[in-house]
Amino acid sequence: MSELEITEQTQIKRGRKRGSYNRQLIYNIIDEALVSYIGMVVKGRPFVMPTSHWRDGDKIYWHGGSKSRMVAGAENQPVCLTLALLDGLVMARSAFHHSVNYRSVMIFGTPEKIVDEAEKARQLEIFIDRVAPNRWKELRPMQSKELTATGILSMPINEASAKLRAAPPADDEQDYNWPVWAGVLPLKRIWGEAEPCPRMTGDWEAPNPPAP
Repeated sequence: MSELEITEQTQIKRGRKRGSYNRQLIYNIIDEALVSYIGMVVKGRPFVMPTSHWRDGDKIYWHGGSKSRMVAGAENQPVCLTLALLDGLVMARSAFHHSVNYRSVMIFGTPEKIVDEAEKARQLEIFIDRVAPNRWKELRPMQSKELTATGILSMPINEASAKLRAAPPADDEQDYNWPVWAGVLPLKRIWGEAEPCPRMTGDWEAPNPPAP
């Protein structure tokens, strides 16, 4: 898949060897992460807010209350969306060279609000099924007032970059014989046992979550 064009905002200046503009790699990180952070300026003040996101083709989406800062404050305003996956702790022989293995993405753009109700419902179905595959068809149908209360923003994934580290410690040459354990403590993400709602009225099977 194609490489994204490098812009002044996405150009990685520090640790360039860790950077990538490969569209498929960026998509993979977006699809695996479940939480992202939206940075924006509202009335002259900076805000960074966590949210859940999803991707449909070459656009990234997020939702919130239709009048919330997450939606109303970001609509048609330049924003920066970031997300990261922690893969391990890198334990070096000096404090200076301790690090983490990670995969991250930063996206710049101007989001647009989805106003068509049919498209809003379609995007929410994509979102729900991303969190729990095939769950949407099992749920009570969404009501019109719920669609009205929910705002959805979309932003093209055109101005973006990834940065990642997947390597052992990089110590100073003279430190490799220092008498301490060094290496990587990998982080494995697993889902715990499902906890049923105390008011559940039937013996229903728990949904399958996405791969961790």
